[in-house]
Amino acid sequence: MEFKGFSKADFNTFQIDGLEERMEAIQTRIQPKFQMIGEDLVDYLSVHLGNEVFLHIARHARRTVNPPNDTWLAVADNKRGYKKHPHFQVGLFDDHVFIWLALIYELDNKEKMAKSFIESFNEIKQLPKDYVVSLDHTKKDAIPLNELEVSHLERFRDVKKAEFLIGKHLAFDDHRTSDGEAFIETVKQTVDSLIPFYKKALQVR
Repeated sequence: MEFKGFSKADFNTFQIDGLEERMEAIQTRIQPKFQMIGEDLVDYLSVHLGNEVFLHIARHARRTVNPPNDTWLAVADNKRGYKKHPHFQVGLFDDHVFIWLALIYELDNKEKMAKSFIESFNEIKQLPKDYVVSLDHTKKDAIPLNELEVSHLERFRDVKKAEFLIGKHLAFDDHRTSDGEAFIETVKQTVDSLIPFYKKALQVR
């Protein structure tokens, strides 16, 4: 099957009340699309990195009451999991898609990775102007790349729960979200630009 893009119904999934009801919609509407995107991304990254990577689709298994506000796929070089490793994410909130290089709080050697990124601050700032940064993967908001300061990376280094995700947001009504071919191309372009920083993170892991 070929990914045809996200629909308004996919984004509206996060308006559904109830954990079971929303999870059923995530599993039936969104996860099959994640499978298609993820398989494409795994093949692409395996070639461009020269080593095997693995697809993980968020299961939200720890949730018992509150339904998730977003959902995602992750690609990492570890078969068993992704949270302790630098990884790429593609996912949805109710109003946008995110494409991230994600370094989240469960990382091993988070301080060393943060130090490497602080040393590469000027290179990070040279990424495309429309890129954004998140300091908490559970929150919808992000800061524009031009507002990123060294202090944000220092907090990522020093605060146990601090995170650093960098990449692109596409609004739900951006034409690329509903055009499968354009979306996949956007994901690949974004990932391409972030691979050097992914490799930096792996070097100090």
